Amino acid sequence: MKILVANLGSTSYKYRLLDMADEGWLARGGVERIGAEESRVYADIAGHALETRAPVPDHADAIRRCFEQLTDPQHGCLQSADEVAAIGFKAVHGGRMSGVQHVTPELLDAMEEMNQIAPAHNPPYIAAMRLIREKLPDKPLVAAFETAFHLTIPPARRHYAVPYEWAEQCRLQKWGFHGASHRYIVTRIGQLMDQPDLRVISCHLGGSSSLCAARDGKSVATSMGMSPQSGLPQNNRVGDFDPFALPLLMQATGKPLEGVLNDLAEQSGLLGLSGLSGDIRDLEQAAAEGHDRARLALDVYVESIRHYLGGMLVALGGVDALVFTGGIGENSPAIREGVCRELEELGIALDASGNTSGKGERRLDGETSRTQIWVVPTKEELVVARQVQQLLKG
Repeated sequence: MKILVANLGSTSYKYRLLDMADEGWLARGGVERIGAEESRVYADIAGHALETRAPVPDHADAIRRCFEQLTDPQHGCLQSADEVAAIGFKAVHGGRMSGVQHVTPELLDAMEEMNQIAPAHNPPYIAAMRLIREKLPDKPLVAAFETAFHLTIPPARRHYAVPYEWAEQCRLQKWGFHGASHRYIVTRIGQLMDQPDLRVISCHLGGSSSLCAARDGKSVATSMGMSPQSGLPQNNRVGDFDPFALPLLMQATGKPLEGVLNDLAEQSGLLGLSGLSGDIRDLEQAAAEGHDRARLALDVYVESIRHYLGGMLVALGGVDALVFTGGIGENSPAIREGVCRELEELGIALDASGNTSGKGERRLDGETSRTQIWVVPTKEELVVARQVQQLLKG
């Protein structure tokens, strides 16, 4: 079975084609600048780079053009687009509908109800899914929601202390996100340690970041709440924030609520603190050159990670494996060192030499550490493909 996993942006489309016989990827690629006068259609198929420039008006046409590359007589990996059993989407928020679902009008309506909660994610997915359903009616479309992995979190860690009827009327609760990544990390670390019943803290650190605590392969706590704007500071999103500051900000800036929320979602986080960039690589370089606000942004980010790490250590009663993943988690020794600093009495001791060397999947704990510390590159597309395959077979 071959499954195409799609990652959608408002003007972009990325994909990875997987063969579930061995769970290897056959091709990856996408389209940039959808809707512009000229779009870039690119692919890597078995080491062959393909690229064309042409107008791509919408996401359905983007998928059509990518199928053309996949079935290219010279370098393609498919004889026909019919070889693809389904298109899977790493969907973000379905509110009243979660888990793994066929894309139906009812599902799209449920996603639309959560547009205000996931404004950067849901609208482009909904628009693209509707268009693809219309133009590719015979191709199964499947949404695998990031919230699904966190449905096992107990009520005491899911509820906000607000009038109870709000939870029922507005589905106001801590949903959690990055479910595909955390699911992969928890599964993979169980394989690496040959022990499925582990206490794991997964640190997905990237442009968007969250922590997840898992016991016996199930999520029991996470840092993100009702929306992807919550939890840790993101590259340009605020993270945790006191809502009672909103009236003050509206008065001080003269902006309406929508304008302030837009600033919190797009001009805040590491970018807002530093005034320079939301990219950790830029901030680490600037901090090394004496840029005080870049250093502040990095310090706030690390302290927020440590704050949630401490809470999860209590929730789990200790931890067997601490795992770093995502672009920052995999590639920033300084962030990993900052997170693990002075935690020896809690059983977490990083090996300084190992932390600054090596690539890919590797173990980083020191000799005195009671906790195994790992870097594990995540494979979100593989998780989505597995979920799609299970739904089609079930």
